[in-house]
Amino acid sequence: MHPEDYQPPLTWRSHVWRFTIVLAVSGVAWATRADYQWQHVRWWFFLDLAIGLASLVAVLFRRSHPVSVGVGTQLAAVVSATAAGPSMLAVVSLSTRRRWREIVPVGILAVVSALVSPLVGSPEEKPVGLLDAAIITVVILLIIAWGLYIGSRRELLASWRSRAKVAEAEQAARVQHARIAERGRIAREMHDVLAHRISTIHMYAGALGYRDDLPPDQVREAAHTIEGLSATALTELRDLLGVLREGPGDAQPESPQASATDIEALVDENRGYGMNLQYSCDLELADLPDGIGRTLFRCVQEGLTNARKHAAATAVEVRICGSPDHGVDLVVSNPMPIGENRTLAPESGFGLVGLAERVELRGGTQSAHLTADERFVLRVWLPWQA
Repeated sequence: MHPEDYQPPLTWRSHVWRFTIVLAVSGVAWATRADYQWQHVRWWFFLDLAIGLASLVAVLFRRSHPVSVGVGTQLAAVVSATAAGPSMLAVVSLSTRRRWREIVPVGILAVVSALVSPLVGSPEEKPVGLLDAAIITVVILLIIAWGLYIGSRRELLASWRSRAKVAEAEQAARVQHARIAERGRIAREMHDVLAHRISTIHMYAGALGYRDDLPPDQVREAAHTIEGLSATALTELRDLLGVLREGPGDAQPESPQASATDIEALVDENRGYGMNLQYSCDLELADLPDGIGRTLFRCVQEGLTNARKHAAATAVEVRICGSPDHGVDLVVSNPMPIGENRTLAPESGFGLVGLAERVELRGGTQSAHLTADERFVLRVWLPWQA
């Protein structure tokens, strides 16, 4: 991680306590020289103060120019006791970057500066002895160690914040993906359930609008059929929308999902609506696993819905065969209508797409194509076990 990535912005409180310590250190260091400078070399008194003030201003830029400020304040501390505080802060700030190629030369310069400074001080100051040099070196090493600790802690906190942001972003992405998947599931369910009913209503309404020579009894029968299908569609829509309600008490329990055993009832229902339908099945639908059975039912339902929407007056053939070893084969075929189809429903484009997705999720395959003899054929293969 780059040092600039984990350096937190400093508040005014952070600046206050840092500069309070800096001024205290500078005051203690200058106390040994201030009286001599004022009494004997007054220009040095003001020069020391000016250099210290300049060093104090320079440390404000210790983050943008860490090495330059570190070197400059150490050199200033050689001739100015008031620069001792800013030089210490510059070393600590530089150490928080945890770059040894910067810390080592500036640290050596800080030790040399501390050892040489008494030589240019007042005559009252004693030269630095071996013990004093060792103490100065240890103190500067402790200052560097304190800066390394602060930098390590900042980097750790920054990594935690970064991980938290990544985790939040991943969680938001998972939630969004779940919402999209759930919307897709609800859309497929509404299409499978409602399109079947509404396509039948569309067929009957189109016939009533096209045929103006029907006797009153047939008109009433068609109207009653439309009324019943509309009521059924509204009921199914209400059941689906109930699932979307947030309150657990608002939604009624979901109705049992259709299974393979309901296919024969679906075929009889469509025959009752006047559909010319041939159906054959050479396997026991009750033996199919529940998931495969539900998918097979939706495939048959979608095939009949497409035939009713796009070729209402044709003969539809439904064949189901298979075995546990081979899987389940479904073929729904019908000849294309001749002439203009007056009851053609609006194109949606989602039925076969959603069907292909359902089949793929179950590990099966699906294809829909037009044969050379002008027959539309929908083929679906499903494994016996998902």
